[in-house]
Amino acid sequence: YGKTYMDMHKGNWGVYDVQDSVAGVRYLAENGLADPNKAVIMGGSAGGYTVLQSMIDYPSFYKAGVCSYGVSNQFGLVMDTHKFEERYSFWLLGELPESADLYRERSPLFHAEKLTDPLIVFQGTNDPVVPQNQSDAIVASLKRRGIPHEYHLYAGEGHGWRKPETIKDFYDKIDRFLLQHVIYA
Repeated sequence: YGKTYMDMHKGNWGVYDVQDSVAGVRYLAENGLADPNKAVIMGGSAGGYTVLQSMIDYPSFYKAGVCSYGVSNQFGLVMDTHKFEERYSFWLLGELPESADLYRERSPLFHAEKLTDPLIVFQGTNDPVVPQNQSDAIVASLKRRGIPHEYHLYAGEGHGWRKPETIKDFYDKIDRFLLQHVIYA
């Protein structure tokens, strides 16, 4: 929906994107195009954030999640991201410190106890946009609570995969994870 859809997100990151994802699954299921009991959400970067926030806001709606270099801590993103995007969160969530409560509300890390469904997480060790500590923190919560998960770090990769061997490994690991936790679960 172009600019109108983009503008809806001003101050609402983690609301409309999450609702849109859920509505998409519901639409497909209602029209016999998808099995709602095997729905999986997948995304990277802001899409990875949508994966985490969706699984928190709608526990058990998705059978599993695939999160690549997803934002888990909005405060950390503002402090650690590269210069090009350092003020983008102010548009999406508001200025700090005035919007601190909203940043906390929309940071999956502060609600990680609601993540209860299988999740596979991928991260590049050299990501300047969403640093590794964002994934490390969410995975630590999953591990501490015994939630089914996998965590895969790709040495030398940044914000997305460039190496052919990484791309192959990424899809092979997703395939195996989904077979285990969705298809044959």
